[in-house]
Amino acid sequence: ASFLLLCFRSPLAAPLIFGLLLQAPPTQLSTITQPNFVLLLADDLGIGDVGCYGNDTIRTPNIDRLAKEGVKLTQHIAAAPLCTPSRAAFLTGRYPLRSGMDAVNDYRVIFWNAGSGGLPPNETTFAKILQQQGYSTGLIGKWHQGVNCESRNDHCHHPLKHGFDYFYGMPFTLISDCQPRETPEMDRAFRRKLWLSTQTIGLITLTAVLGRLTSLISVQWKTLTCLAGFSLLFFVSWFSSYGFVRYWNCIMMRNHGITEQPMVTDRTTSLILQESISFIERNKHRPFLLFLSFLHSHTPLLTTKKFLGRSRHGLYGDNVEEMDWMVGQVLDAIDKEGLKDTTLVYFASDHGGWLERQEGERQLGGWNGIYKGGKAMGGWEGGIRVPGIFRWPGVLPAGTVIDEPTSLMDIYPTVVHLAGGAVPQDRVIDGRDLLPLLRGAAAHSEHEFLFHYCGVHLHAVRWHQRDTGAVWKAHYVTPIFSPPGAGACYDRGFCPCFGEGVTHHEPPLLFELSQDPSEAKPLSADTEPLFDTVIRKIGRAIEEHRRTLTPVPEQLSVSNVVWKPWLQPCCGTFPFCWCDKEGDN
Repeated sequence: ASFLLLCFRSPLAAPLIFGLLLQAPPTQLSTITQPNFVLLLADDLGIGDVGCYGNDTIRTPNIDRLAKEGVKLTQHIAAAPLCTPSRAAFLTGRYPLRSGMDAVNDYRVIFWNAGSGGLPPNETTFAKILQQQGYSTGLIGKWHQGVNCESRNDHCHHPLKHGFDYFYGMPFTLISDCQPRETPEMDRAFRRKLWLSTQTIGLITLTAVLGRLTSLISVQWKTLTCLAGFSLLFFVSWFSSYGFVRYWNCIMMRNHGITEQPMVTDRTTSLILQESISFIERNKHRPFLLFLSFLHSHTPLLTTKKFLGRSRHGLYGDNVEEMDWMVGQVLDAIDKEGLKDTTLVYFASDHGGWLERQEGERQLGGWNGIYKGGKAMGGWEGGIRVPGIFRWPGVLPAGTVIDEPTSLMDIYPTVVHLAGGAVPQDRVIDGRDLLPLLRGAAAHSEHEFLFHYCGVHLHAVRWHQRDTGAVWKAHYVTPIFSPPGAGACYDRGFCPCFGEGVTHHEPPLLFELSQDPSEAKPLSADTEPLFDTVIRKIGRAIEEHRRTLTPVPEQLSVSNVVWKPWLQPCCGTFPFCWCDKEGDN
């Protein structure tokens, strides 16, 4: 007692004890050195399709539960508005043009399993760093980052070359061509032109032959033979690829081996879920990373009979509700194995919903809520603002909502840091560690500026003015909606990044997103006193950003995107590629 009395009489004691009393209680973060990671990434899901983001007609109770038990980000931004570049940025923590994974042409994603472009071998994914830290790493579902470079089996872009110990899923992406009864989706307009050209050349050849037979045209048989040969070669040159899309692109792989060619879509969902749960069960006694890359909710919207007709939004709503059920099954598996408190779960979408995806009166794409635009639009919020939810009981405060600019690229440094690794120092990493923000230790995001690209073309820039909380966004290029005022490019199917389909703005369109999240009321120097100051500030940021860019090989160039038969993954003797090893089992 006398000792305590002396302590309290010390001039330093009172503030010391007061500080100790105010200190926050320790969380499990101090005892969990290597948490598990379960990263759930939806495909083409709009931010307006999820209950906890305002949808009251599509039922997503499991995703909503994640938000209730964790942290919900309301300004979570994809680095690109299409699958391939957005996922490249997610995996590497870098804007996709830094790795050559954004397009200079209209081919803005990987088009073929037999293309030579893909995520370069010199890129370091978060999976590779976690693998080096002793994690078991698995990717289940969609890849869409390429397969081979120079030969059919070099697998230079394959997930196993990028840090994943185990892969089961599609090396490509789900498309309507994978369903025999669906209208072909891949390169639809170009295929129509090829068919028309083939018919035109064939008609010319037939007319010339008939003219020669009836002596109406004086032409040598040698010339007619050459013309007929050209017609046949032209047809074979394109039909050998586009005529067999289902066999070339719609395949399932386990590690390097093909299990289904073409894939049997009726069982794809159940197999992906089984593989995900099995991976958790196999690795419950060691730290693991599971990247569950859903095929939902991309067309053709593979949905099992159990969920057909259940939603109020047709097939698309059914598909989203089934994906939510799959999320619940994965969460139940985590709980069953007693891993809930040692597992960081993350849910997001790779970009916004596809507004233009329709068949007749059926809407097959998602909804982006109050935000303008959608998939393929690099500037408007609807193309890049996505759900972002983190759950880690005991570490992240439950029921928290954060309205700060964050990016899918932030996953990279966040998981690397938590796993005890270090981000590469020999390259620019654009992502920022989110843990201080998620835990409440930081009030603001580390992102002052975010750059919004459409292909390699800079369309918009976001500036988070931290001293005032304002979020300014300047649009330098916007797509021209068709028909006018429609809110999307329905006449094209996708909005373009450049050319006659876009408008360049000088001065740029300026919005204050915290006041106008729908980007409905552009500001001007007459209506906003800070207009010129903001535009100058953003202009200087663009100059600094461009100084960090270095030339790299274009992975989505035409020469890398085209179908190359010698690169085609094949489970038989090419071109006789067919197998069903899952059915055999």
